[in-house]
Amino acid sequence: MYSQRKDWEWSVTLLSLAVCVVLTSAQHEPGYCSFYEDCGLNPGVGGALIPPRVPCKDYRKAVNVTGDHYALFKSICPMFANGDGETLACCSIRQLTALESSLTLSKAVLIRCPSCAENFAHLHCATTCSPNQSQMLKITKTVNITQPSGIVKEAVVGYEAYISTNFSDASFRSCRNVRIPSTGGFAIATMCGRYGATLCTPQRWLDFQGDSSNGLAPLDINFRLLPEGQTAELPQGAFPFAGRALNCNETTPTGGEVCSCQDCEQSCPAVPPPPPPPLPKPFMIGRLNGVLVICITVFGCIFFLFMCYVVLECTTYYQKSRSARKGKSTTDQNENEINHKISPKDVTCSDKASLATQDFLGSLFQTWGTIMARYPLVVLPVCLVVVIVFTVGIKDIELTTDPVQLWSAPQSRAMREKDFHDTHFDPFYRTNQVILTAPDRPSHYYDSLLFGEQNFSGIISKDLIIELLELQQRIQAIEFWSDDLNRTASLKDVCYAPLNPDNPSLTDCAVNSLPQYFQNSLDNLNAKANMTELGVTKEVDWRDHFIYCVNSPLSFKDITALGMSCMADYGGPVFPFLAVGGYEDEAYTIAEALILTFSLNNYARSDVKFKVVQQWESMYLKIVQEYQKNTSTNFTFAYMAERSLEDEINRTTAEDIPIFMISYAVIFLYIAVALGEYSSWKRILVDSKFLVGLGGILVVGCSVLASMGFYAWIGVPSSLVILQVVPFLVLAVGADNIFIFVLEYQRDMRRPGEQREEHIGRVLGNVAPSMLLCSLSESVCFFLGALSTMPAVKSFALYAALAVLMDFILQMTAFVALLSLDARRQDANRCEIACCVTVTTPHPSKPNQGILLPLMKKYYAPALLNPVSRVIVMVVFLVMFCASVFLLFNVKVGLDQELAMPTDSYMLDYFAYLNKYFEVGVPTYFITTKGFNFTSAEGLNAVCSSVGCDQFSFTQKIRYATEYPDRSYLAIPASSWVDDYIDWLNPESKCCRIYTTGPNNGTFCPANETGFFTCTEKCMEKPEDGVLRPSVEEFYRFLPDFLSNRPDLQCPKGGLGAYDKAVIRDNETGEVIASRFMAYHTPLVNSQEYTAALQKVRELAREITLTMRKIPGTSPDFEVFPYTVTYVYYEQYLTIVNEGLFNIALCLLPTFVVCCILLGMDLRSGFLNLLTIVMITVDTVGVMTLWGIDFNAVSLINLVTAVGISVEFVSHITRSFALSIGYTKVERAKEATANMGSAVFAGVAMTNLPGIVVLAFAKAQLIQIFFFRLNLVITLLGMVHGLIFLPVLLSFFGPGVNNALLLQIQEKKAKEMELNSKATYDNVSFENHEKSNGNIPVEPSCPVKADIIFHTTQEPTQWDVAIL
Repeated sequence: MYSQRKDWEWSVTLLSLAVCVVLTSAQHEPGYCSFYEDCGLNPGVGGALIPPRVPCKDYRKAVNVTGDHYALFKSICPMFANGDGETLACCSIRQLTALESSLTLSKAVLIRCPSCAENFAHLHCATTCSPNQSQMLKITKTVNITQPSGIVKEAVVGYEAYISTNFSDASFRSCRNVRIPSTGGFAIATMCGRYGATLCTPQRWLDFQGDSSNGLAPLDINFRLLPEGQTAELPQGAFPFAGRALNCNETTPTGGEVCSCQDCEQSCPAVPPPPPPPLPKPFMIGRLNGVLVICITVFGCIFFLFMCYVVLECTTYYQKSRSARKGKSTTDQNENEINHKISPKDVTCSDKASLATQDFLGSLFQTWGTIMARYPLVVLPVCLVVVIVFTVGIKDIELTTDPVQLWSAPQSRAMREKDFHDTHFDPFYRTNQVILTAPDRPSHYYDSLLFGEQNFSGIISKDLIIELLELQQRIQAIEFWSDDLNRTASLKDVCYAPLNPDNPSLTDCAVNSLPQYFQNSLDNLNAKANMTELGVTKEVDWRDHFIYCVNSPLSFKDITALGMSCMADYGGPVFPFLAVGGYEDEAYTIAEALILTFSLNNYARSDVKFKVVQQWESMYLKIVQEYQKNTSTNFTFAYMAERSLEDEINRTTAEDIPIFMISYAVIFLYIAVALGEYSSWKRILVDSKFLVGLGGILVVGCSVLASMGFYAWIGVPSSLVILQVVPFLVLAVGADNIFIFVLEYQRDMRRPGEQREEHIGRVLGNVAPSMLLCSLSESVCFFLGALSTMPAVKSFALYAALAVLMDFILQMTAFVALLSLDARRQDANRCEIACCVTVTTPHPSKPNQGILLPLMKKYYAPALLNPVSRVIVMVVFLVMFCASVFLLFNVKVGLDQELAMPTDSYMLDYFAYLNKYFEVGVPTYFITTKGFNFTSAEGLNAVCSSVGCDQFSFTQKIRYATEYPDRSYLAIPASSWVDDYIDWLNPESKCCRIYTTGPNNGTFCPANETGFFTCTEKCMEKPEDGVLRPSVEEFYRFLPDFLSNRPDLQCPKGGLGAYDKAVIRDNETGEVIASRFMAYHTPLVNSQEYTAALQKVRELAREITLTMRKIPGTSPDFEVFPYTVTYVYYEQYLTIVNEGLFNIALCLLPTFVVCCILLGMDLRSGFLNLLTIVMITVDTVGVMTLWGIDFNAVSLINLVTAVGISVEFVSHITRSFALSIGYTKVERAKEATANMGSAVFAGVAMTNLPGIVVLAFAKAQLIQIFFFRLNLVITLLGMVHGLIFLPVLLSFFGPGVNNALLLQIQEKKAKEMELNSKATYDNVSFENHEKSNGNIPVEPSCPVKADIIFHTTQEPTQWDVAIL
């Protein structure tokens, strides 16, 4: 019996083993399922983002699906549907519902490419529902789950799936380029975990799909990718799934269109890569620089012609010398007859006009000067009243400090585009940023369980991240009392809160930093957990989370055991380029810098919150600066606030005011000392001109104040540039005129019987025409310069023109009166400061020529005008000019923003850090204006870049441009609200649904609404061809819902935050009247790159505009234009060269015209005058190139000033030469150089130089470079051209002596001789006759004076002659 029982037991055992063997072999057979039906939630998955529902282990035959089951099956897995009642599947209705929920999340980002979405669904339908499920997977892990009925079932929580590499690779290829329009990134980056888009592969992509730790997968799936047909390593009967995956350029079986080019490279048209941009190749002639060759050729030709001229002159002079020795000479070097009298027929109309002009001006100013000198106590109060009337307007002066208003013309394209943007959209948010480094911290390696060995730089360390978090929280906690709000204000009152703009809390404020990957939580940063991966258990910590988040910043949960989100506490993603900097090739762990950015709302200056936000920024700067001074800090960092630029400019302006005051004091001291006569130590206080110098300075100051007051009256704004440049300019002009007037008065002896006032009037008649010539030239020059489109240049020109004109008027009135009063004092031998004190030492009987005049007359002029030195001077200056022309073509155009800062500004460190560590450039918007029909299918297709869109649509063209960032300066494609709106409407996602019950019935239902049967209706039906395009009604109905829908895991396409401020609609019709698409520039370092980037994006926008205007219904004035905050600054450099040439040409024109007119249509003098000024200007630009001074609006203002100052250096000497009647041109040049050159040197060069040298000590780099360097260059070049080159040029090519003047002298001489003869006949003694009339030679070639002085008791000298 026992034996029979044992046999029975063995039989049962053997039978059981046999059944097990049979069952085991049956686990991988066609038509069988490995699991079936929903078994509930996976108990091993915590913190899942969606319910982790798992199937029950159930080896059974595939089920024939029918009815509702089949309908649901077909809608989710159409690739396995063979007809109602003829389809076998391994998934129940509950499984299909869970699968649909899971696929919906993925389709929200993949539906842009139907074939990708189809392949993704195909993969998961195969593992979940395939009738041959058992052959393609092996269950690896199960758990027991108690059902609601109390029954315990075995649930599958892990399995191994076998997929052919052909299918996996093709599926991956179809999805790898699908974009997320709101970020410009790739959807695959959110589906590949720690690897991101760059390092993602088919295996890594599927591994992430099967990782239950990512919060999305309900169970663990180990995908094994095997070549098709390879079954050696698989269980018997198993084989890799080898379904056909669609290429992204294929239509889907359900009618879906091919994916767009932006999401699928295979769909892109055969567009050849754009040719490389034509490099600015130098103009070449052979192998040499073409400009250099031309300059050398021109120099050679001019040099050859000049030497021929010199040889000809020498030959002519030699022949004339021989003729003279033989008594045959008939003319002098001026081609004036020596032995013949001047006939009226020899006088040309030009000569007559010149003489008439000089006579008229001389007599006019002589009369005027006499009147002014006679009534000084009347003139001075009247002038003071006039100045006060003008100056009172300063109370209403508007000082422009906004760089945009200074350098961008109101009607310029950039300003019009800025106005459009600011009118329709919120202005750019205010940026407050800290860039931190820790250069002395050593790096370390971390062996990560998930990511392998990783190198962490010194700054990516836990203690420094905690220190950064403490600084961030300290800044976030800023609170202050606001008088404008009448309450305590904090960050939430002014912060940019994209997802809760109406009522933000502190956690809603957009703060981007590395601690945001941990939601600014110290607990999250300290979190640790043990994790097992591939049989290896290790601890994971903040480093694993950091690596995951920088590669997948859009993830709501990492794949580590920590299970933390990567999203910031305000709900948005923190892209790695906003958190760290100084890395290469996306190796974020070796970043060299941490970045902390606070984004604040920007307000108009008239808004009450503008002061609040500025006050917050002040508090922020105070905290950061205190933190920087803290010796315990481990960071080296740079920082900035939105207000920093303006603050630093204002600070340096205030700090440099003493420098300007010292500069003016030095100039005043020089003028006061240099104007004195100093004939005797005893008379030093009598002959000094301290008060006259002070009066001259006051005249300059009053002219500037009057100019500012007048323009303030009429509403022309001023600027700091005007305050800094105009006084220097007017001082140069005014001081020169003062020196010419005072020195001429000191050198001229008062005639017997001539009253003091008449003496002053006569001297003024001699010099005032020259002063008028310069002042009028400069004033007209600046008035014409006001035609400039640049506001700063225009206002400067207007202020300078009126100031110069007022300076001349006050010199002709108030200064003449002051000189008259000083002459009275000096004649009475009263001391200057102690007016009641007199000295007994008499005034010298001879005129005071000073020190400079005798030196220049005796030594400098003869040496300069030596025959050899004349040739050398011409050659040297010709070389300088040709070299400067060559250098002119190499001057850099632009103004780097660093130069606007003082040398000790913290902003300089910030700019250096920004250029070194930031890995992305400024954002730029492509803005559409009113007039485009977004509601039509053609309109949407012309804009979007998803399925069914035009291959050369708006956003597609921007994407094409980003393929060549070195040429387009675009790094990241534009975010597209149109694409996301279409995806949001797609019924295959949960984004757009409609309430079907309840009080909200018929209205929009958000995706996070979880009630059953609450939102069962989709906004739109699924289109047959997969190309969803809303009707006009649907477009307008759901657009507001899209823009107000907050994005979340269920619907990442919601438009709130990303697009709610990007689409502007008409309040009545709903029409889109403006919208913007945001892209990013590549990092831009200097002004040349900013200018080039602007030019390229404008070309791209123009091409897009022309294409979109071809769409039916588009308005002909519809436009797409790019905009970012920097464009208004850098637009000027696109046209500044032409603008500069235009302005300088306008300034040069009056110097020629006025000179010709006031010299009586003397074209030659006008031309030589113009030529010298042109040479000064060109040489200035040449030196700018050598000295590293860029050409920009500031240097343009200084070049315009250079023309004005050059007039002072040149015109006085030119006029003096033209009116001289010396023997030869050389003698006339010597006379002009000595007489007028000494006054110009003392009045212009020596007045400017001391003041300019003081500016070298200014802190502002703009002042150091564009005021010290450039004004020093202008003054030195003006001086050497005016005092060296011009006299030599005139000695060669100057005009001849005015025959009308010689005829006038000849006629006066004839009358003199007639009077002498009559006096002799009347028995007047010959001796008395000689004393009263003098003995003046009658030969025209002698240096006869312009006015014959009668009835004197001494012989006239050359200095008795009045220069007309």
